[in-house]
Amino acid sequence: MPDWIRDTVWWQVYPLGFVGAEQTLRRGMATAHRLDHVAAWIDYAADLGATGLALGPIFASSTHGYDTIDYLRIDPRLGDDSDFDRLVAAAHARGLKVLLDGVFNHVGQDFAAFRAVLDEGPSAAQAGWFPLTWPEGTNPGDVPDHRCFEGHRALVTLNHDHPEVADHVVAVMNHWLARGADGWRLDAAYAVPRAFWTRVLPRVRAAHPEAYFVGEVIHGDYAGIVAETGVDSVTQYELWKAIWSGLNDRNLFELAHALKRHDSFLDAFVPMTFVGNHDVTRIASRLADIRHLPHALAVLFTVGGAPSIYAGDEQAFRGLKEEREGGDDAIRPAFPPSPDDLAPEGWPTYRLHQDLVALRRRNPWLHTARTRTLHLTNTAMTLETRGDGHRLLLALNLSDEPTEQPAPGARGLEAGQADLLSAPAGRIRLPPHGWAILAAEA
Repeated sequence: MPDWIRDTVWWQVYPLGFVGAEQTLRRGMATAHRLDHVAAWIDYAADLGATGLALGPIFASSTHGYDTIDYLRIDPRLGDDSDFDRLVAAAHARGLKVLLDGVFNHVGQDFAAFRAVLDEGPSAAQAGWFPLTWPEGTNPGDVPDHRCFEGHRALVTLNHDHPEVADHVVAVMNHWLARGADGWRLDAAYAVPRAFWTRVLPRVRAAHPEAYFVGEVIHGDYAGIVAETGVDSVTQYELWKAIWSGLNDRNLFELAHALKRHDSFLDAFVPMTFVGNHDVTRIASRLADIRHLPHALAVLFTVGGAPSIYAGDEQAFRGLKEEREGGDDAIRPAFPPSPDDLAPEGWPTYRLHQDLVALRRRNPWLHTARTRTLHLTNTAMTLETRGDGHRLLLALNLSDEPTEQPAPGARGLEAGQADLLSAPAGRIRLPPHGWAILAAEA
């Protein structure tokens, strides 16, 4: 894992939505130079405190970006190579690393190799790139049965056992890293045979030893996947779910259990942590009580991990993910021309993010910190986070009544609301639905 990831807080952008691109790439469509719209928000991200820009799909695709048709071409709805170069330069100038989204489990039906298969039949030179079943008597132009991603016929699964597929992915990764990217998010990494990554990633690292690789993994053996694939990290969906679910159900035992699991992952790797991304309902919509948004953020920024903020969450954007065609639209909206055009009611949440990101960056030891529970009821919790000779306390109250909770060794308030009480072991008083991060003696 590269050393620079220790200090990274990602700001994640879904570019096609962010720039208000057309839903479908039409044949012959003129290039629209819209990546400059993302570049115009780099200062905003840097002022937030972010040190990384995590981009969703930017390569030519038929619709939503996850049906790639050309990995070596910027989507014409976003721009071209020169637009990409300007965006990377703008990010690097403000100290932000750039993470690209690599969709290497599957491609769109208009991917050139698959189109050749459709046109030429089983004799096509790249027919081996896909797991295909050809009906008896097949002729050129017939569509074979093919594996697809999670039932979506338009997403054609690649044959990851074919050497040329691995060669192509290596070439794609190296091309964009050489052009200035700093790492890759590997979409649907859980669906790709683990051995494929062991054939690809060492070859990429040999050319780009400082590159970072994080796999999208929703559930399963996180540590085992990291060990068997060679990725640096995976997405921590278990913690994401426990944060909002524990707060909504007023069941902090669920969160405490997830944090124990999280610590076990940290023994093997540093997960990418988040409370929102381009695939899930916005955290401000997910929470049953918006007063608990600071609680969710306080957990995110005080536990070990590489935290990621989904663009718009820092402004308390709302949006509901729906399981239907177009069900992602509400969580992938277009952004206005500049931050000055944002609604005024979102800025208090932005400032809260700034405070918590600043705390995180003042305490880089939090990247690999471990957390233990000092006090726990359904609606009240005190957590101790410790690492590298440092220590912080986080206290949460979800109830309608004030609480008094232990805070051993607390020295002062870092963020939130609390009254430190005089007691031999140290105690704090939280108001109803209050929270506090406290500096503490190591």
